[in-house]
Amino acid sequence: MSHQVTAIACFKESQPLTLGVELELQLVSPRDFDLTRGATDLLGSMDYDDRFGEIKLEITESMIEVATLPRASVDGIAADLDGLRKTLVSQCSQNNIVVCGGGTHPFHRWPERRICPGERFDALYSHYGYLAKQFTVFGQHIHVGCSSADEAIWLTQALGAYVPFFIALSASSPFVDGVDTLFQSARLNAVSAFPLSGQCPELRDWSGFVEHFSFLQACGIVHSIKDLYWDIRPKPEFGTVEIRVCDTPLTVERATALAALAQCLARYLLRTRPPFNTRLHLHVARYNKFQACRYGFAALLSDPVGQQQKALKESLGELLELLAEDARALGCSLWLERLGELLKTWYSDADWLRGRQAMHMNLNDVVRDASLRLRNETVFDPRGDKR
Repeated sequence: MSHQVTAIACFKESQPLTLGVELELQLVSPRDFDLTRGATDLLGSMDYDDRFGEIKLEITESMIEVATLPRASVDGIAADLDGLRKTLVSQCSQNNIVVCGGGTHPFHRWPERRICPGERFDALYSHYGYLAKQFTVFGQHIHVGCSSADEAIWLTQALGAYVPFFIALSASSPFVDGVDTLFQSARLNAVSAFPLSGQCPELRDWSGFVEHFSFLQACGIVHSIKDLYWDIRPKPEFGTVEIRVCDTPLTVERATALAALAQCLARYLLRTRPPFNTRLHLHVARYNKFQACRYGFAALLSDPVGQQQKALKESLGELLELLAEDARALGCSLWLERLGELLKTWYSDADWLRGRQAMHMNLNDVVRDASLRLRNETVFDPRGDKR
């Protein structure tokens, strides 16, 4: 990997609780619905003016990333994501490519992946080898604005205990290499292979984070903040905290509802400042993350304070009730209710994909159906308008 060392940028203070969403999407062939290698050509041919945010390359040619503009409201995120979806569907159609959601492609072969051109992508492949190609998995990242660097570090750690909820609600990666993994979210197993993945360590404030990062740099472990594959990390150049554990959902509506959860939860935590013990939580964080990935809504989470286990579904239901006041204040109650409805049905995107496989007994057809679900989506609008 390149040995050019990049200092941490000064934390750019942003409007508290503003949102931004990134989605990594699959580019597949309309012939057999396997992954294709068309990202660079697609981006080069695209006629798009960035009115809804960015469309950009990811590490392999089989992926494309969309990123919304910073927005104060969840409705703004919904409009951007729907605009990006429509733009991408149209541009892909002109290039004989199909775009699809989901955290993993069900049957692609990683050796066939091609690394996108670019200095950073080349450096990642040189350093991580085959892991870089196996990193052809697809996630949703949610940015929440913070008013100060110290607040960002506090929120990064406070959000850590809620990681399993985001995993269960977004789970959409049951298949890998043509096989049902029995996981609801198998995508995160690919992320876990990277040495700096997982939970952030216990940090007292921004200066503590800078000290920790400088130590890693001095040891030759990291060169820039992008080398930290933490579940949740500060993003100083944006002035945000970034939640990185979600699978890319099959619809932008689900992606928007997850952004609503992030905004409401951040507001609740900053408003109430509940006590938490990062050191104690670190003892169970990896296990709880596994439970959510493997079992989704049926997971059992370990409580390190009470030293007991509790059903994820029960804890998540209590959390959604707790956040009702914050949702009303932020104007996104109906978006949070969408997640409540999902919780009642126990029917995640991973379950939907398994249902399609049971129907077709053919993963090519599963990908086709998933791509049609994204292409033909009518995004929920709390105002009652059709988008």
